Amino acid sequence: MAEVRQRTTQSSSPRREELKAAAAAQASESEEDDIIGQPNFQAAGDQLPQSSDKTTEALDSALKDLTPRWRNWVIRGIFTWVMIFGFAFIIYLGPLALVVVVFMLQIKCFHEIITIGCLVYRSYNLPWFRVLSWYFLFASNFFFFGESVIEYFGLLLSRTDFLRPFATYHRFISFSLYVAGFVGFVCSLVKKHYLKQFTLFGWTHVTLLIIVTQSHLIVQNILEGFIWVLVPVSMIICNDIMAYMFGFFFGKTPLIKLSPKKTWEGFIGGAVSTILFGLALSYYMVQYDYFVCPTRYDDEKDHISMDCERSPAFLLAEYNFPETLRAFCKLVGLPQTFKMYPFVLHSISMSIFASVIGPFGGFFASGFKRAFKIKDFGDTIPGHGGIMDRFDCQFLMATFVHVYHSSFIKIPNPQKLLQNILMLPADDQVRMFNMLHDKLVARGLLLNNTAT
Repeated sequence: MAEVRQRTTQSSSPRREELKAAAAAQASESEEDDIIGQPNFQAAGDQLPQSSDKTTEALDSALKDLTPRWRNWVIRGIFTWVMIFGFAFIIYLGPLALVVVVFMLQIKCFHEIITIGCLVYRSYNLPWFRVLSWYFLFASNFFFFGESVIEYFGLLLSRTDFLRPFATYHRFISFSLYVAGFVGFVCSLVKKHYLKQFTLFGWTHVTLLIIVTQSHLIVQNILEGFIWVLVPVSMIICNDIMAYMFGFFFGKTPLIKLSPKKTWEGFIGGAVSTILFGLALSYYMVQYDYFVCPTRYDDEKDHISMDCERSPAFLLAEYNFPETLRAFCKLVGLPQTFKMYPFVLHSISMSIFASVIGPFGGFFASGFKRAFKIKDFGDTIPGHGGIMDRFDCQFLMATFVHVYHSSFIKIPNPQKLLQNILMLPADDQVRMFNMLHDKLVARGLLLNNTAT
């Protein structure tokens, strides 16, 4: 009996294996998705961005005798100064030119990340992924940039018959555009690739969240005043350069495994340099209205203006030293108070964020690149990589500045409120005036000698 049972078991084993294989084949032919294990690197790895060392023949010839380490250092330094001078020229052109540049950089960053997704999954021939990704970028920009334009230049739009409907129904139009893309994505779904398509759908939307939303906040910062962009951007640049310099010459202690070249010496040296640099740059820029005044539409002059009455953050204020320090100052005959622009003190918070939290934007990008086994997002800038390699920290910094400004500094702007009132119909403007007049009289802020 034991021999019979053993023979039966042995003979039924191949049969069970055949049944399992048949069931697996049937499942693979069904409408269920095949599971994504790892992205198809073998099909895409040879085309993913791997290097950022491409330069001109003349520069290659001049640097041919240097070691790779010093060659990269020189190339990185040259193109750092090229970017700094180019950025200064854009600032000279004015805030609207900078907004256009931010929009162009955002498109390039989006292109670099979406291209990685397209290359990794291109062997599956997923339909409409690239087209729908760019369509969602357009719909997102229409909403976010439209919100900024309406907020700051709504009065100008309301005076133009062609643009008035776009300002009035902006959010409904934006929602309709997104819904059209959503319907297009659902219609593009293909059986056996559902999971991959939804993965790329999420890829696109996370990219939009990181890039489009935060570039919108950069635009908001620009329109609030150049200084809210120039100082934070310069802090990130300073921190990046000085951390690289300190790490290059003195770095010995690794900082984080995601970026093996980052060291504690570079991290600390960059932080101290950024705080000192931020104080000096803030004190210099706060002297000029060109940097501190917001951009707005002046309906009286009928053009975009940067004239303003300075907000309290840009006016000299008197501060007392701490009590113990005041006693010492009194003892030695020194002043017990000092005058300073509040923005200069606010810059300390921004510089601390730029040097302590800002680098984590770079670490996040490093983790992303390691996940896909690539060196850089692109090779647009020799020695630096792609545009996204330079803006990984800038996006995070811009979000912090926007939140910090909205929470601690921003106050109601009478000029902006007046523009919103002037966008109302004439009867509502008169009603608003009468209501405000009555309230001011009731509070004793205005004499009741105005006919309503």
